[in-house]
Amino acid sequence: MSHNILITGASGYLGGTILARWARAKLPPYQTLYALVRTEEQGEAVKKYGAKPIFFDVKDEASIRTAIVENEITVVYYLIDAMTSVSQIPMIKALAEVKEKTGKDVHFLHTSGAKIFSNHAGLPTDRPIPDNDPKLYGLQKSSIAKYAPVQMALSTNNNVIDTADAHGVKSYIFVPCVVYGEGEGFGNSISIQTVAIVKAAKALGRVYRPDSEEFTWPVSHVADTANLYLEILRGILSGKDIGYGKNGYYLGASGNMAWNDIYRAMATALAQHKVIKTDKVDLVDDAAQGEMGKALGCPKEMVPLFLGGKCTLEARHGRKIGWNPQYPPEHILDVAEAEVDLILKNI
Repeated sequence: MSHNILITGASGYLGGTILARWARAKLPPYQTLYALVRTEEQGEAVKKYGAKPIFFDVKDEASIRTAIVENEITVVYYLIDAMTSVSQIPMIKALAEVKEKTGKDVHFLHTSGAKIFSNHAGLPTDRPIPDNDPKLYGLQKSSIAKYAPVQMALSTNNNVIDTADAHGVKSYIFVPCVVYGEGEGFGNSISIQTVAIVKAAKALGRVYRPDSEEFTWPVSHVADTANLYLEILRGILSGKDIGYGKNGYYLGASGNMAWNDIYRAMATALAQHKVIKTDKVDLVDDAAQGEMGKALGCPKEMVPLFLGGKCTLEARHGRKIGWNPQYPPEHILDVAEAEVDLILKNI
C-alpha cells in the first residue's frame, strides 16, 4: 500500500540529516513526503529534499487531527520532544482515524533517547540489554528514574506504545545515543551530548568527569543514526513485520565507549584549540559541579544526567532488519578534534 509520510523536526540535527539522505536511500514507492515546518523559509528548504511543507500547531489537537486526517498521512516520524506526550497522543489518535478511513496500516515512530534506558532511568546496568529483548517493555514500565524529567520521558515511551496498541497503530521507539558528526541538513548541524561537554569545559577552563566509575555509553555517527531511521522506514514501506509496539525498540548505536575515553579525546582537542589550559581530566568536586550546572542551565545534581551515566542497551534490532553502521564506536575518538572544531564554530 502507498503511504503518505510526515517527518517532524526537519530543521533539527537528526531530522535534517534524514531528509538530506532521503533520496540516496532509494526507498520503496510512497505517495507524498510531508515535512512539518514553522516558517516559509523552512518550507522552501524542505522542498529541495523532495518534501512538501506542511504547517500546523503541534500543541493543538484539532490542528494535528486536521493535518493528518485530511492528508491521509499513514506514517509519522516524530523527532521533536522526547519528554512529554502532548503531541504524540493526538497524532496517534489521528492515525487511527486514517486507518479506519483508508484501511491502511498506520505507523508512529517516537524519538526517545539512551538516557531513558540507562541507570538514570533505573534500568539494570549489570548486564547487556538487547534492544530487541522481549522483556524491555516490562523493564521500562517498572523502572523508577532518578530524575523527574527522565521519569516523564520514560512515561512518554510507555504512553506511546500503550496508546498506539489501543488504537491499532504500529509504534516504534527510536533510541539515539551519543550522536556525533556534522549534520547534513539545512538547520542545526551539531549534536547535543558532545556540545554539553564543550560548553561545560569552556565555562570551567577544563574537562571534568562526573562519575567516579568507568561507565560506558552507546555512540553513533549521525549518518549511521539517520540511516537506521531510513531502514525502519524501508521495512514499513515494504510491508514487512520488522517489530513494533512492545517489540519495537531500536537503538541507533555502533557500539559502546567509555566516557573517560571520550572526555580525554575531547580535552586534548579543546586544549589544542586553546579553549582550556590543560588536557587533564579530573573527577568533579562539588564546587566545580555547581559551575558545570550553571553552564548547562541545570541544577548541579543533574550534571551527571547531561554528561555521564551508564547505559548497557545493545543495538541488535536494527542489524536484524538490514542496518549496518559504517563507523565503529572508536571513530568518535578519531574525529574528536573535528567535532570540537565544529561545535566551537556553531555555539
